[in-house]
Amino acid sequence: MKIAVSAAGASLDSTVDPRFGRCSYFVIVDSDTMQFESFQNQSQYTGSGAGIQAAQIVASKGVQVVLTGNVGPNAFQALSAAGIQIVTGAYGTVREAVTKFKKGELGRTSTPTAPMHYGTGGGYGMGMGRGRGMGRGMGMGRGMGGYVSQAFPPAMPFTPAPQATKEQEVQMLKSQMKLLEDQLEQLKKKLKELEAQK
Repeated sequence: MKIAVSAAGASLDSTVDPRFGRCSYFVIVDSDTMQFESFQNQSQYTGSGAGIQAAQIVASKGVQVVLTGNVGPNAFQALSAAGIQIVTGAYGTVREAVTKFKKGELGRTSTPTAPMHYGTGGGYGMGMGRGRGMGRGMGMGRGMGGYVSQAFPPAMPFTPAPQATKEQEVQMLKSQMKLLEDQLEQLKKKLKELEAQK
């Protein structure tokens, strides 16, 4: 069976990323042999529709099960439509999550476990122009729009799966904390590189 796990890195020892659509990597594991392939999730940087795009990518790889921390409504619908079993509440490393799933310790979810997210932005504009007739026209406009992509999208707030035990919630919170610490280190490294280029 091919299992896709949302992950912070590209190996079996990478931490499970609790976000599905905006995870850093997908690690696809053969549950019988534990052989795997991994690829970076290109949809993590999109303005909207990340969950749907990630679901389409995973479905194109012939995956039968997805293990993740949480899944939003759009990704849930897209994965379900592709006939992919969705398991939330995964935590620890990719290897540990797959092992827990094989032992029956992680169960299928029947509803989304993360809220819908919307990107927002704002802009103001002023314009002045002459009318064609005898008068002069002035206009002012206000508009909404724009999305600024971040190099490292923030981790989604933790929402435990409905069937999660207290121990599982603690482990998921620890996993998310580790993920945030890793992202912080990556940001510090990038900032240091950019400052050194001045």
